[in-house]
Amino acid sequence: MSPGIAAATGHRVLLQLRNDRRTVALLLVVPAVLLTLVRYVFDQDVAVFQRIGAPMVGIFPLVSMFLVTSIAMLRERTSGTLERLMSMPLAKLDLLVGYGLAFSVMAVLQAGVACAVAFGLLDLTILGPTWMVVLLAVLNAMLGMSLGLFLSAFASTEFQAVQFMPAFLLPQLLLCGLIADRDGMAAPLRWLSDVLPMTYAYDALRRVATSDTVTSRVLADMAVVLGVTLLALALGAATLRRRTD
Repeated sequence: MSPGIAAATGHRVLLQLRNDRRTVALLLVVPAVLLTLVRYVFDQDVAVFQRIGAPMVGIFPLVSMFLVTSIAMLRERTSGTLERLMSMPLAKLDLLVGYGLAFSVMAVLQAGVACAVAFGLLDLTILGPTWMVVLLAVLNAMLGMSLGLFLSAFASTEFQAVQFMPAFLLPQLLLCGLIADRDGMAAPLRWLSDVLPMTYAYDALRRVATSDTVTSRVLADMAVVLGVTLLALALGAATLRRRTD
């Protein structure tokens, strides 16, 4: 891998994002708006927001980053940009790392805005350190990014890419423990939730919100999220094909 080529790829992607105001709004504004909506939906029972607010800070960026990156990579594939890039002396890892760098920058900004709104404007309070929620939100956004890059290989149109969100993310949202306690689920659903990455993303945020210490279980959850992120990037690289003609 060439750090220079990867950085140049990341710079190109960031320039494209800067010129796409709707995408920037989706990444930076929508999660904050959704958090505000959740806060005032439970205006008469603020305790509910205090319970689910911190997990939402991480889950909303994951969902929005998944959607944006899957469509962005699909456009690269269908427009011929990816094919032209792969005909050049550009390693697959350079391309994926470049995308990862660009969207990691967006993930940091996204998490920062969401946390600033949640803790600064919506009066969300947690027992654990706020910086851990920010870090987990960034990790979750990067997880969404890697999954979006990988799953874009299985879509041929932007509509199909969007369909992956309810097909792939909605079941995880229902089974991660946010809607209902996993201990009360049917055994097959509990077993399924054990292999879904959002379960660990949610669990880490929940534990940080309800404990004033960062436990080994939180670190284990973070390791799973990071591991799935790297695995999805590796699988995404495997779907890239270099032209030989």
